[in-house]
Amino acid sequence: MRRISIFALGIALTSPLAAQSASPASAEAAALKQTALDYIEGYYTGDAARMERAVHPELAKRIVNTDGAGHDSLGQMSALTLINATRAGYGKNIPQDKQQKDVTILDVFENAAVVKVVASDWVDYLEMAKWNGQWKIVNVLWELKPEAKAKRRAAEQKK
Repeated sequence: MRRISIFALGIALTSPLAAQSASPASAEAAALKQTALDYIEGYYTGDAARMERAVHPELAKRIVNTDGAGHDSLGQMSALTLINATRAGYGKNIPQDKQQKDVTILDVFENAAVVKVVASDWVDYLEMAKWNGQWKIVNVLWELKPEAKAKRRAAEQKK
């Protein structure tokens, strides 16, 4: 009898934990993370369908570029440009052991979210919207990591 009551107590104590893992908040977090992974893993593997699934057709991906004289310009990619770059396999040039894909959900409110992806040579801040019941990336502001930025500058100076 004592074994049964300890077993029953164990079930009673873990049931709330099981219920929490199936909460709407955790389902939303899982959906946001999956969208971010479709975006970054799709890029790395050249899976254009996966990238297309992640982004809204009117996506704007932007980076602030600074030239040698210290002047800033805004570089921009559309959803189509990003999907075509993925299809062309540019991400496949990154060795698998360098394919970083750390996803952090920074904030969620109603149908809006901000998610950070730390990738191999850059960091993306994804603004997502719940669109027709699915999370879609509508804006990306990104920045190269210092090492990648230094390589880019060196390559530009050689030109």
